[in-house]
Amino acid sequence: MANKHGKKFRAAAEKVESGKLYTPLAAVKVVKEVACANFDETVEAHFRLGVDTRKADQNIRGSISLPHGTGKTVRVAVFAEGAQAEQATAAGADVVGSDELIAQIQKGEINFDAAIATPMMMAKVGRIGKILGPRGLMPNPKLGTVTMDVAKMVSELKAGRVEYRADRYGICHVPLGRVSFDDQKLVENYAALYTEILRVKPASAKGRYVKSISISSTMGPGVKVDSAVTRNFMEE
Repeated sequence: MANKHGKKFRAAAEKVESGKLYTPLAAVKVVKEVACANFDETVEAHFRLGVDTRKADQNIRGSISLPHGTGKTVRVAVFAEGAQAEQATAAGADVVGSDELIAQIQKGEINFDAAIATPMMMAKVGRIGKILGPRGLMPNPKLGTVTMDVAKMVSELKAGRVEYRADRYGICHVPLGRVSFDDQKLVENYAALYTEILRVKPASAKGRYVKSISISSTMGPGVKVDSAVTRNFMEE
């Protein structure tokens, strides 16, 4: 059977010690060293959790503002009218509207990466739930994207607020930044995310909660992180 990975990936993977658990700082250094694409790759953390997402009380989902953002330009749409629409525009939202914005989306015009709505707009937004939902763009009260304070949420999304969500295998895949970030910024983003994942541990989750953690770049191999390192994240 042919190896599905190219020569660059295989060469990078050889630099990662098999079975070794790295400290967060050491893992970040290796991920940056082995990044092999000719673009500024995203660095992602992957948390494998001991949860059963088929149970409603074990669905891990939320959002967090990373200290140093993700390095990605986020285009934000806001479903609002009146004063809230004006506030959203002033805060830097890329698209603001009501019925006309919904009509555009129904035509397939989706020019944004995140969406916010005021509570009174949700009845209308619900009509396009089948379009926004599968793309992960549906405003959600649990994520803070259904709010009257639209300006604050626009600012947070623009600054690097990220969503985390455990998939059916109990794994959360969350961006930490870019390969071009310095080590400290990536580790501080990781520390904030790690702390948040621990904070939202379901009371009903049994056994080991954080089963494994790895960090990787978009095109690079995964580097396993020692989940027992919870205090001094900057140690090598």
